[in-house]
Amino acid sequence: MRAVSEELREKLRKIKLLLLDVDGVLTSGKLLYSNSGEILLPFDIKDGSGLTYLMRAGLAVGIVTGKDNEAVAHRARQLGIEIVFRNVSNKVAAVKEIISSSNLSFEEVLYVGDDLLDLPVMERVGVAVAVPDAAEEVKQVADYTTTRPGGDGAVREVCEMILIAQDKWEQTLNYYRSME
Repeated sequence: MRAVSEELREKLRKIKLLLLDVDGVLTSGKLLYSNSGEILLPFDIKDGSGLTYLMRAGLAVGIVTGKDNEAVAHRARQLGIEIVFRNVSNKVAAVKEIISSSNLSFEEVLYVGDDLLDLPVMERVGVAVAVPDAAEEVKQVADYTTTRPGGDGAVREVCEMILIAQDKWEQTLNYYRSME
C-alpha cells in the first residue's frame, strides 16, 4: 500500500462504515456464465480476509450493488456482512437508509466504487475510493485510487489503509500472532 496524505489519514480516522460496490470492486467486473446461464462471480480471498480484519476491529461493512446476483448474498453471509442492498437503482437513497439506521453520518462512511452509478454516493461520503480502471469521472472525485485492481486485492488494500490510519493494524497482527 502506498503512503497516504495526512489529510486522507485524518478522514480515515473518522470512518466507521465501509460500503462497497460489487462488480468491478469486489469482483473484476467480468461476468462468467455457467452452461445453465447462471452468473458466476469470482471473489478474491484476500479481499475477504481484509473485510474480516476490519469487522474484527469493530468497523461495519456493507454492500450496495445495482445487480441482484445471489452469489453476492452467499459471499456476504460467508463473511458475516449483514448490510447488503442488491438491485439498487438509487445508491444515495440506499446509503441514506443505511447511515440513518446505523446512526452515522456521511462523513463516517468510506465508499469504494468504479462506475457512474457510484458517483452520487462518492460525492457525499467522508472518503471516496476508486479502483484503477474506474470511470475517469469516478477517479476525479476519489480521495484515493487503489494500486490493486477490483476483484484482486483492492478491497484488502482499503481495509489495511483504514486499520493503519486508525492504529488498529498492530492489534490485527497480534490477534493472528497469538493463535496457537
